[in-house]
Amino acid sequence: MRGGLRAGLLLVLGGIGAGGHDVFTTPLTFSREISRVFYARCISCHRDGGTAFPLVTYEQVRPWAKAIKEEVLERRMPPWGAIKGFGDFRNDQGLTQEQIELITDWVEGGAPGGDPSLLPKLPSSARAPVLKASSELVAGSGFVLRAPLRLAGVRAGKDVVPGASLMVTAVRPDRTVEPLLWLYSYAPKFARSYWYQSALQLPAGTRIEIAPAGAGSVALLRAAPSGH
Repeated sequence: MRGGLRAGLLLVLGGIGAGGHDVFTTPLTFSREISRVFYARCISCHRDGGTAFPLVTYEQVRPWAKAIKEEVLERRMPPWGAIKGFGDFRNDQGLTQEQIELITDWVEGGAPGGDPSLLPKLPSSARAPVLKASSELVAGSGFVLRAPLRLAGVRAGKDVVPGASLMVTAVRPDRTVEPLLWLYSYAPKFARSYWYQSALQLPAGTRIEIAPAGAGSVALLRAAPSGH
């Protein structure tokens, strides 16, 4: 995780040396509730052989508990980047508000481990299928589609600067508005494509709007023809 989480370790290590004397004030446990959130959202990276240090067992997680709480409250982890509810994405790895509250309540209640026999089965390390577009269009604010577009996904353009936030919508000729993407505090090192649950049908004449003005461009990812 990022520097804030590493720094958080220094803050919590001194307080966990006497782990057996922790006072628990929550019925939530790692084995029963928290592990299920971590296994669904975190350990694709945070596991042995992954791209970040493992957070699979209670012993691995407990020293980082307070720092993890801060990371998820700031929505820095998992590094999803898009605002929830603005677009429906199939590869959404961001935490829900309920999951954030669950982790926060668990940490503030002493971060108990619980009964190890209640741990869920560790998910397979198999990677999800790679999604690809048949082609892409780079669009700035005010870009108008000359032909219909079956839109599979979207990603930030190369001109979006670190820390920028931008809202992207598609305004159809009938004036209906389709939310495409709302990025918050863009981090290029976590750049990704955002794939919709179902391809969006945008007719010719649809206008792409990006706010604020000058925030940058986006790449519109064209869906492959049906049957491909």
